[in-house]
Amino acid sequence: MDQDAIKGESVAESTARHLKDLILEGALNPGDFLLPERDLALQLSVSRPTLRQGIKILEEEGLLVSTPNGRSVAALGREITDPLIALIASHADVVDDYLEFRATTERMAARLAAERANAVDRERLTECMDRIDRAHDDGVQRDEADADVDLHIAVYEASHNLVVLHTMRALSGMLRQGVIENREKLFKRPETRDRLRAQHRAIYESVIAGNVDEAGKAAELHIHYTHQALKEIKESEARLQVSLRRLNGGSVSSGRKSKI
Repeated sequence: MDQDAIKGESVAESTARHLKDLILEGALNPGDFLLPERDLALQLSVSRPTLRQGIKILEEEGLLVSTPNGRSVAALGREITDPLIALIASHADVVDDYLEFRATTERMAARLAAERANAVDRERLTECMDRIDRAHDDGVQRDEADADVDLHIAVYEASHNLVVLHTMRALSGMLRQGVIENREKLFKRPETRDRLRAQHRAIYESVIAGNVDEAGKAAELHIHYTHQALKEIKESEARLQVSLRRLNGGSVSSGRKSKI
């Protein structure tokens, strides 16, 4: 821990500030458990009473919560609150708004990642892309979907823009659910899985190469493709439902024809 505390700041306040910085920069993620008290005190070079005071500060601010096993876990909103997710999910038109937002955000994040990614970021991106390839080759759609989300989050992390990172982490629940549900629909098209992997590889390779313009274009194209494909599938499903209702009289006809 940085020993150059702000003038007038107690050691406990300095400890709390250090943990806040770890949360802010994404080193300590929402849902992560802190080390056991003894280990964490050693790690931060402070006494256990001082550590407890620092943790209490963060608990009072709602950044940490105590769990039954005595440890503390970061409690920043990993996702938008469940009632709001349910409200959003109940309105189909919000999907368009969500994907419009993502197209803009993904483009910006990919451009920043191509410019700012370091060796650690590139290793993380490569690990995610390798997982996509393995799951794709093995035909495990759920694993591929999870790796898909993780690649996007790795791009947000590599952007080194804290607002982008924490905003998209807050939406990660919708992102993860959306990717899985979208894939179930998109995979109805035989060519889609290959195209999605190719789009992810284009994003990955552009970021790794540091090609800012190509990274932004690849990320935006990927979301626009997903948006358009889902729209076409939705329209096709709607036409099918109309045809089925015509076939059985909307389930309200007896099937007998009037003599009039």
